[in-house]
Amino acid sequence: MGQNDMIKDFEVILSEGESYTIEFKETADKSIASEACAFANASGGRIFVGVGDSGKIVGTDTSNAARSKVQDTINQIEPRLSADIKVHGNIMEIIVPEGANKPYSCSKGFYLRSGPNSQKLERSSIVEFFQNEGHVRYDELVRKDLPLAEKFNEKAYKKYVRSAKISDVLDKDTVLTNLDCAADVDGRIFFTNAGALFFRKNDEDVKFRHAGIVCALYKGTDKSYIIDAKELNGDAVSNIDDAIVFLARNLKVRYEIKTVRRENILELPEDALREAIVNAVCHRNYFEKGARVTVEIYDDRVEITSPGGICKGITPENFGKISITRNSVMASMLYRIDYIEQMGTGILRMKNAAKTAKVAEPKFDLHDFFKVTFTRSRNAADKLAIENSDKLAMENSDRVSAIMRYIERSGSGKNADFARLLGVSPQRVGQILRHMVQIGLIEKHGENRHAHYTAKKSSHESNQA
Repeated sequence: MGQNDMIKDFEVILSEGESYTIEFKETADKSIASEACAFANASGGRIFVGVGDSGKIVGTDTSNAARSKVQDTINQIEPRLSADIKVHGNIMEIIVPEGANKPYSCSKGFYLRSGPNSQKLERSSIVEFFQNEGHVRYDELVRKDLPLAEKFNEKAYKKYVRSAKISDVLDKDTVLTNLDCAADVDGRIFFTNAGALFFRKNDEDVKFRHAGIVCALYKGTDKSYIIDAKELNGDAVSNIDDAIVFLARNLKVRYEIKTVRRENILELPEDALREAIVNAVCHRNYFEKGARVTVEIYDDRVEITSPGGICKGITPENFGKISITRNSVMASMLYRIDYIEQMGTGILRMKNAAKTAKVAEPKFDLHDFFKVTFTRSRNAADKLAIENSDKLAMENSDRVSAIMRYIERSGSGKNADFARLLGVSPQRVGQILRHMVQIGLIEKHGENRHAHYTAKKSSHESNQA
């Protein structure tokens, strides 16, 4: 192929210039190794030798000796990289595939393609690259500063093995080692990071403060005014459970009453909220120590945010369809206690739970932070909705049930009757009764000393009467 043909075939490439997958070199110097290394660590690419940076063809030596020299330069890359060299007239094309054994390095260090340039990686960037490629997993790292004998939380361990139905035949060292939560180093047993997240003794250890959950309830639709807040720094399972409790305490609830017993139903499906929190704890980037999982309640939405974004290999197109696990040990631990089901089903489960509950489908933000947003209903006129910000409903659910059972047996009751029944002051009973009237559980008849309460009649019963 002559130079004219070459210009015609590469007219588009030359006009568009260098890019993420295209590099121009006037001569085949030693920098070929760093360019090839950068492409191998990225998505692969092509190096055109004999072309200036501006896209002008200047030509180069394409003899067998020149090609052999280029091959020798590429052979310096570790691990060994296979590149294809083609000749087009007086232009040499080096085709570099994406490496299957990343990361690759040359004599000058590690390089990575970024846009139209190849950049040398500094130490922090190399560490991040290893993490992103899955060669270093946070939860698998052994913590020699956390000997099991000194840092073991027996209460968290017993709770977990009971939930996971793990036999007590084996000792804890063996169980934790088999779970990849501990490792034997020169005859001593140390936690891995996964083991520390589930079973370490010191919940306030600053080394793991980033692994907790921050919960907050805001007044309005921004962060200007905090009504309630909670930092959860316990073991991973307790953090998940306590985050759900925080949501249940601060979201609206409706009562479905069929008998004297009632069912409390959150305004947002608990299954979906739990799935989002478990997903955040399980798949977050724990190498990122400047941020924590957050559970935030606003007037119009609930946001559950996890540092680190989605795992490499997941795209907006395949999101929710495939499963790539950032922390495989943690995922296995949560799977054993039924906190997660089949891998890759979490997103679909959230959507299905929202559909069943007849609320808006959650929204997902897939950028540097992975965020799930649940939209809250703004129908404040719904009499079955109970604002839990004053915690009245949660604190008095048993008392409400006791009052309802008393009224069903006796037909009616007075403030003094309920005060004796519950063993609380008439003033406290008055609060509870006013609340029960407001949400439509009971009816008030009369005032002051003559006031008494009966069960709320349905519209059908009222019409018959």
